[in-house]
Amino acid sequence: MTHRDVLVIGSGPAGQKAALQAAREGKKVALIERDRVLGGACVHRGTIPSKTLRENAQHIRNLRKNASQLNWELSEDTEMHTLITRLDQVLTAHDRYMREQIEREGVEVLHGRARFISPRTLELIRVRGEPETLSADQIIIATGSIPRHPPDIPIDHENIFDSDSILSMIYLPRSLIVLGGGVIASEYASIFQALGVKVTMIDRYPMPLGFLDGDLSQAFVQTFEAMGGSWLGSTELDSVAYDGISEVIVRCKDGLSVRAQKLLCAAGRVANVKDLALENAGLALNENGQISVDARLQTSVPGIFAAGDVIGPPALASTSMEQGRRATLNALGLSTKELPDMIPMGIYGVPELASIGLTERQARAAYPNVLIGRAPFAEIARGHISGNEEGMLKLISDPSGRAILGVHIIGENATELVHVGQMAMMAELPVDTFVENIFNFPTLAEAYRLAAMEIISKRPT
Repeated sequence: MTHRDVLVIGSGPAGQKAALQAAREGKKVALIERDRVLGGACVHRGTIPSKTLRENAQHIRNLRKNASQLNWELSEDTEMHTLITRLDQVLTAHDRYMREQIEREGVEVLHGRARFISPRTLELIRVRGEPETLSADQIIIATGSIPRHPPDIPIDHENIFDSDSILSMIYLPRSLIVLGGGVIASEYASIFQALGVKVTMIDRYPMPLGFLDGDLSQAFVQTFEAMGGSWLGSTELDSVAYDGISEVIVRCKDGLSVRAQKLLCAAGRVANVKDLALENAGLALNENGQISVDARLQTSVPGIFAAGDVIGPPALASTSMEQGRRATLNALGLSTKELPDMIPMGIYGVPELASIGLTERQARAAYPNVLIGRAPFAEIARGHISGNEEGMLKLISDPSGRAILGVHIIGENATELVHVGQMAMMAELPVDTFVENIFNFPTLAEAYRLAAMEIISKRPT
């Protein structure tokens, strides 16, 4: 048996930062990864591949919008790999960067499948190798998540896909049904629709992205439908089946039947703990299929911490990184501040959506008369130049019209633009800051000035 100060299971965003932090504190740390490459699902099956596809989808959409004489369409013979250009180069470069950083900091990387023997002991099964027993003072679980498979959805990864397998399609389909209205469903539905696939979204809730304010969700649906997509909300499923020939058939409880060449089931994600033998460590998943942790990211078993998607929402790569770092600091007994409440949300659909702070609903529940300022990108020069007229920035302030409570954006570059509002909120700058200072022209950042001016005009006298 070999001993380490810290063992980290999983090399995704949370695991990487957890291991690096332990090494920087002078600890003997090993990072365990079952795949031959580092990065986890975030890098190899989720975030980077889907965002790479999104970039090309947006380019294609812009070509169609800006060149009215362009008579060009993707066909059913279009191979998927041609739409994710440079992915191999991106992944190779990312893996190399991670390995160099990890090696530079002195983190030991162990490739193999880990399972608990006891709360402080793991068995590591390597490829073509004998099992190895490892022990540690502190163990951090950062194994990420896997797609949830509803029992009544016959996912076969050939005609009916989950969010991990959807990009394994060989050819771009003519039509696609997307089950779900969350972040993953909305991203993929809008991306494939931008590519020219006929996409139908079906969900039991009335609107997609229901955690956002209604005006942003509505704007997303309007853009999605303007591209040719169909949104079927408040719809319960009766059955899903492949007809054995060429189509997937979805029958709804209201009698509606929808057919498409392929189907994506995006029914959420659960903790990726298969074969980890959590019961040997005295752990079990909660009712949501995730590992429960306290405010210090410690599980119910002292000395075992967890971070990232394996513990559930917000399940953002950016948040997972910080959770991993904090889990290590807490495990080593080092003081940390509470995780910031102001965490930016970025949704990489077509168009992008982003938010920080209180939603309008939350603000109105906390304050009697909040003030709202909106800046349509159609009123910004840069919006016209970039063909981004569908976008909008919304500022939410307290009743005095001075304190910024929230920033919400839809439109291209929303995930970048939201950080301007984030910095203003963190610094507790007043709404007037956006009017009294100068922005480059033409830029989308001017939307902050326009929204701020509307709030100022509404201030009580």
